[in-house]
Amino acid sequence: MSLEPDYRSGRWAMHFEEIDKEIVTLALMCELPLATPGALERVLHGDISVCGKEKPAAFGKLRGLLMLHYSDQAKAIEALGPEQALALVGQVVERLRERFGDRLGAPEA
Repeated sequence: MSLEPDYRSGRWAMHFEEIDKEIVTLALMCELPLATPGALERVLHGDISVCGKEKPAAFGKLRGLLMLHYSDQAKAIEALGPEQALALVGQVVERLRERFGDRLGAPEA
């Protein structure tokens, strides 16, 4: 399947870029190693102890944005199909990883 950009996929890409950039900003503020295995699940379960700094307001917003990301990912899969939607999200994550590097934590080897 071709992943040629079109209006719809471009809008989804911009949407995920905005959400994920804010997630990264809040994670850095809370000193949360996003790329560390299990970190996202702990945030989604409300475990603030995963953070290096206790910032309840930022953590709450971060948790809400993570839930929004996953909800919207499911909608993008319905709109674009699984292959295109997951590739698009993967590209956004890769751009953020290039921009923020090791500050996101170490992914599983």
